[in-house]
Amino acid sequence: MAKDIVYFDLETRRTANDVGGWGNKHMMGISIAVTYSTRLQEYLIYEEEEANDLINQLVRADLVVGFNHISFDYDVLMGHTIFDFRDQVRSFDLLVDLDKRLGHRIRLEDVAAATLGCGKTADGLQALRWWQQGKLLEIAEYCAYDVKVTKCVHEYGARHGHVKYHDRNGRLQTVAVDWTLE
Repeated sequence: MAKDIVYFDLETRRTANDVGGWGNKHMMGISIAVTYSTRLQEYLIYEEEEANDLINQLVRADLVVGFNHISFDYDVLMGHTIFDFRDQVRSFDLLVDLDKRLGHRIRLEDVAAATLGCGKTADGLQALRWWQQGKLLEIAEYCAYDVKVTKCVHEYGARHGHVKYHDRNGRLQTVAVDWTLE
């Protein structure tokens, strides 16, 4: 059976300020979460009420790939389970790896635009506004696009051994990566 790599992202219902700071990510709530499974070859969209189904998919995956999902998305999910994703789910966080290689954090937008020639379609603050307006379809489209961008950046890096990014001065840079998919 083929390996199941699950690409993952979620958007929240509340900001860090709404819940008393970044230490309370577990209280932010899930507006929409999206996964892409390489085994199923499909995107799945979850609302907060379906958090258990999302958690089950992540737990069963051979590898969960995201961008800042280990220190953000997993913490948000901790509001829905006692399960410790860091210890019990095999994860690969593109941001964590790039931070180690570059010595500083970088935005997915900067990597995607330079590597793929396309950026993100919105941002997390826009997704929060959509939540307040009841626009779940817009959140789902945005979140699914972020999952697709993360997947494409990961696959590009695995295939080419590098990704590109725009540095803080807007210059195009290349960084070597070892993201082989086996």
